[in-house]
Amino acid sequence: MAADDGHTLAVFLAKNTPLTFGTHEFRWGPHPWSAFEHVWQSDGVLQLQRPGEGYSVWARREGSRFQGWYVNFQEPMRRTPDGFDTLDQELDLWIPGDGSPYRWKDVDEFEERVRSGGFTAHEEASVRAAAAEVVSLVERGAGWWEEWRDWRAPTSWEVPAR
Repeated sequence: MAADDGHTLAVFLAKNTPLTFGTHEFRWGPHPWSAFEHVWQSDGVLQLQRPGEGYSVWARREGSRFQGWYVNFQEPMRRTPDGFDTLDQELDLWIPGDGSPYRWKDVDEFEERVRSGGFTAHEEASVRAAAAEVVSLVERGAGWWEEWRDWRAPTSWEVPAR
C-alpha cells in the first residue's frame, strides 16, 4: 500500500503481485481473468481509489516515463479484512499524460452488457454518472489524482508473497 488516509487508498501493484478473483460465477459467467495466472501481469501500476466512488484512477508508466491515467469504472471499493473488493464495469477512459484528448475504451462492451441485461438499470446509471463526473473533472483540469503524477514506488519494496 502506498498510502491510506481514510479518503484515498493508493495501492501499488508491482509486476507479479498476487491477485484473487473470487470463485463464484458472476451474472455473466466466471471472472474473465480467472484463466490467467493470478498475478499482476504488466509493469507496476499505482491504483487510486476513494470509498463510494464508482471508479479508480491508475497511473501508468513505461519505465520512468509517465504515460497517463487509466480510469477504470467499477463498483465502489469495499474494504475487507484482506484488503478491498470491487468489480469492473467494462467502461474505461484513457487520459494521456501529454495533455492530448482523452479517449473512451470498451464502450461497445459496456453497451452490450447493458443491452443483454448484464447490468441493472441502477448499475448502468451509476456507471454513466461516474463517467460524467470524471469527464467534468478532466475538462475543468480538476483531477484530484494529479497530485500522484510523480509518485514512484520505493526501490526497497518487494513483491508480496502469496
